[in-house]
Amino acid sequence: MYYPETSLEMGINAPKAHQRVIGRLMTSLGHLFYHLHQIALEPLPETQIDEGQSSPVPDIMLYNNETFQTPIIIEVSHPNGLKNDLKKIIRLIEGNDFGIEEGFIYDYERGLWSKYQKGVGQITENPSFSSILKMDLASLL
Repeated sequence: MYYPETSLEMGINAPKAHQRVIGRLMTSLGHLFYHLHQIALEPLPETQIDEGQSSPVPDIMLYNNETFQTPIIIEVSHPNGLKNDLKKIIRLIEGNDFGIEEGFIYDYERGLWSKYQKGVGQITENPSFSSILKMDLASLL
C-alpha cells in the first residue's frame, strides 16, 4: 500500500510470491464478480482508493460501483511487513472516510490471515472470513 506523504513506503514490494497471491485472489474474486455474479463488489488490483486525489493503493480493493465506496481492502504481505501493513489498514479504516469496513492481510510465507474491522478492531477468530462477502477468503487460495 502506498502513501504518497511518506518516503518509506515509496518502494515496490513485488516479489513473484507476492504477485502470485494477488493473481490468485484476483482470478477467484473476478470470476465470482464478472462471470458468476455471486458477489456485488468488483475486485481491482493496485488501484487508488480516491481517484480525486493522491491516495493509498491497496494490493486489492473490492469496490461497490453503485455506492462508489470501497468496503474491503486486502494487503498481501510477509512476516517482516505485517506490523506496518496492519498500521496502514487501521489508518485507512479509522482515519479516513473511504467507506472501508474490513481490511485483510495475508501473510503468504506463513499462510496466515489477519483482519481488522471498523468499529470492532482486530478480529482473531476466523480472520479470513469476510462478513460483507459472507465468504472465507482463504478458500480462494
